[in-house]
Parts: sequence; C-alpha cells; structure tokens
Amino acid sequence: ESTRSLFVSPFLDFLLCKKTTRICCESENVDHWIFSLGLYSDLRVCVCFYGDCGFGRICAMNVNNGGNVPIGECKATLVYMSGYLPGAAPEKSPILSPVPVRLPAAVHGGDSWKDVCGGGCGFAMAISEKGKLITWGSTDDEGQSYVASGKHGETPEPFLLPTDAPVVQASSGWAHCAVVTEAGEAFTWGWKECIPSKDPVGKHQSGSSEQVIPSSQGSNTASGMTLHNENRKVGEELVKRRRVSTAKDEAEGVSHGEDFFATTPSLVSVGLGVRITSVATGGRHTLALSDIGQIWGWGYGGEGQLGLGSRIKMVSSPHLIPCFESTGSGREKSFILHQGITTTSTQVSREPGRHIKAISCGGRHSAAVTDTGGLITFGWGLYGQCGQGNTNDQLRPMAVSSVQSIRMESVAAGLWHTVCISSDGKVYAFGGNQFGQLGTGTDHAEVIPKLLDGQNLEGKHAKAVSCGARHSAILAEDGRLLCWGWNKYGQLGLGDTIDRDIPTQVQLDGCRLRKVACGWWHTLLLADLPT
Repeated sequence: ESTRSLFVSPFLDFLLCKKTTRICCESENVDHWIFSLGLYSDLRVCVCFYGDCGFGRICAMNVNNGGNVPIGECKATLVYMSGYLPGAAPEKSPILSPVPVRLPAAVHGGDSWKDVCGGGCGFAMAISEKGKLITWGSTDDEGQSYVASGKHGETPEPFLLPTDAPVVQASSGWAHCAVVTEAGEAFTWGWKECIPSKDPVGKHQSGSSEQVIPSSQGSNTASGMTLHNENRKVGEELVKRRRVSTAKDEAEGVSHGEDFFATTPSLVSVGLGVRITSVATGGRHTLALSDIGQIWGWGYGGEGQLGLGSRIKMVSSPHLIPCFESTGSGREKSFILHQGITTTSTQVSREPGRHIKAISCGGRHSAAVTDTGGLITFGWGLYGQCGQGNTNDQLRPMAVSSVQSIRMESVAAGLWHTVCISSDGKVYAFGGNQFGQLGTGTDHAEVIPKLLDGQNLEGKHAKAVSCGARHSAILAEDGRLLCWGWNKYGQLGLGDTIDRDIPTQVQLDGCRLRKVACGWWHTLLLADLPT
C-alpha cells in the first residue's frame, strides 16, 4: 500500500524504467523495479518485491555513485496454509508447516489478501481486499471440483460470482459453499441438496415427497415444529408442508455427478428487506445470520441441526429458526421469531438476549451466540457436541445452561466437537475427543463445556477460534497461534504429523497473525508482515 501511494503522488513524477537484477537491499531472488524521479536526473527509486510474498523495500539510489538508502518497508498481508488438499496435488506430501499462498496474477494488480475462510474437504477459500473470492484445490472423488474454480489445481484462482458486489464473508461445508456480499445478499453452490429451491415450499417435484409436520410446543425430542404467525398466538397448532428428499443420511455417501451439483452460484432468497451478514455451512446444512440477529436455515435436518423442532430430512427453502435464551433460574424461555417473509428489518425489536451475533455449523450440529453472550446449540448430540450434559439430539435451539453465567463471544463447531471463547478470553470445549480435538489432555468426550487451563494457555487471552473436522485452533490477542487435535496431514502446522491433545503453539516468525480458519484437513492463516 505504501508503494502504491508513493507511485500516484501528484507531486512526484515516477517513470518505470526497467526491471533489473540489481540487489540494493541484500536480498536474494527478488524482483527489482527501477523508477525514475523526473525532478532529479541522478535519483532513482528501487522497489524490491521479495519473491511470491508481494512485499519488499523501497530504496533511493544515486545513479552517480551507486549508493542506496532504504526508505522503508512495504506493508503486506499474506495467507499461509498447512495441511492437505486431496486431489489438488495428490502426488505431493502434506504441508507440515505454514507456507505462503500466492495471490492469483488475475487479481494481483492493486489487490491483496483480506480474509481466510477455511474450506471444505479438498479445497480452500480466501477473500481479496477488493472482495474477490479466491479458491484452490478440489477433487473429483467427492465432487469438490464443482465448488472450486481451479478444478484440479493447487494454484489459487478467482471464483466467478453472478454479482459485482464485493464478497465480505464466505463459508464452506463438505462440498458446498456460501458467500455474503457487501449488498447483504447470499449466494450458494455445490451439492444440490444444499441449495435452496426457488419453488414455493410445499410444491411437489419429482424425486421428492411431501410430509405434513404437526407443530406443537413439545420437548426438544418431539417430531413437531413450533412456528409463529402474526395472526395466531404462540403455541397454536400449525401445519406446515415440507418437501422431504430421499437423499442418503451420510454426507460421505452422496452420489457423484453433475446431476447432484450446482456449479453456478444461486442467490438465496430470505425475504424482502432482509440483509444477510454472515453464513455458516456444515456437512449438508447451512445457516444465515441477518443484520437484526435472526437465523435462517436450510438443507439437511435429520438430526435437528436446523433447529426446527423435527427430524425433517430436507428443508428446501430458507426458514427462520426460533431461538432460545436461558433465564436466571436456569430454565429455558423460548422466543419465536416471525416465520415467513420479513418485509423490513425494523419490524423486529432489538430486545437484548433475543438476537444472535455469531453462528457456526458442525458436521450435523449447529451453535450460536446471542448478543448477551448466551450459548445456544442444536442438532446431533451423540458425542456431547451440543453441551447439554447428555448425548441426545437437540431438535430445537437450547441454551447451554452450564455456562449461563459466562458471557460467550464466539463459537466454532467441528465435525463432532465444539469450542467457544468467553469475553475474558477463556476457552471452553465439548463433544467428541477421539483425536484430542478438545485440548483437554485426554481422549475422553465431554458432554458439557470444559474450561481449558493447560500450561500453554497461561496468560493467553483468546480472541478467535476455528475448528476443522477433527482439529481446533485459537488465536490469542498477542498474535500467537495454538492448535491441537488430529494432525495426520500436518494441519496443525507444527512440522510433523503427530496428534496433539493440548493446545500447542505454532511458530511463525516475522509476521503478526490476524486470523485463523480451519478447513476439514487444512488450516489457513492471515498474517501481516512488519512495515
């Protein structure tokens, strides 16, 4: 950025003279571009780009005596990756330590990295400063070649979207993706069963069946669905027709082929006036968060991961999810948001505790944090990943009562586990722990949130968390990164393939980390280099 602003200064007349191999800053294998300062015939400015990193040093050189004086370093933002993208380069070994990812040449001019978004099984995603979605990796084996622009390449490429609006956030599941634009719109593509239908709910189509779902205010294991209508009182019996797909239950078992994939991103319609601010994708389901704290969900819901109060297997259009907050007495009180079309964002009042500020999707469960710091979970509970003190599926959003006195800031869901961060920087984990992904020092599952208090966390104030399929990562306020869990493919970035059952610091010298995003078998980092 410093370099670009220097070039366009109205007070200086820079003319590009030539590319040279002159080493003016004792750097090997770098590109040097010589600029002429028109006001002074004997002065040149050399901009040194350090290889693929896209950063360097500006030096003023005197043509007469060959001397040079460093003016300053250029600020740069890099993306690092560790782990494995099966199919991108299957003949290559996993990346055991973080390495820089090259910004595509197609977006290099005046652009830079802005965000990392993890990725699915076999592909990775990031966003450029100008709002371009960048993807790389893929594999035909599980169909991920349909979600990444590079098809089979390990070289990052821009992904074409049917909008000019910049991308501000992105998420990817096993083999589907979703993005949010600056305009508040969401687009999704990948497995067709994860793509919302454009047809009205209840319209019969070939290959689908309709099922009448009775609604009631039963327990969280009831098969009904509780909805709210402006013309009815909460608790009245409603009947809602849903399309039920005959798709298989297991994400890994879905058939392949173009008939099962949507290669062109589709606009997600959630109602007039609704602005989407973020999306979260799981194994086969998706959640979207609006600017007024409402959650919308669609896709597979067989274990309750859509929070609609039933085991409905396929929700083909976005539906508003009722959410819960815990009362001071420990009992859950429900608040049911308007189910249907919202005509304007101002229709819903901002009552504290009734609005969501963060969402995350695991393999078959979901988690959210309210604006008052309440932790909410729903979906598959076999390993305790819902944190409710049992292994039951949670068909409706339920407050996690064991941490009701703790204000949570963020949450991340893995395939079978969940990790969250409190407002005071503490880390809590629960769910499956077969590979040490909870970071508790054992392989025992936890059915309620467990505070991580290992030596490596002493004095650390966690500010960000991310989960892969079976590994976890946190970023501390001091910029240090700690990872733990499954490490078969080097996704922990520790230089080996040994699993870790406690948070372990990743060494990455010479830069300050800004963000971490875990993919299924890999990890992405966003880092600033010193100016």
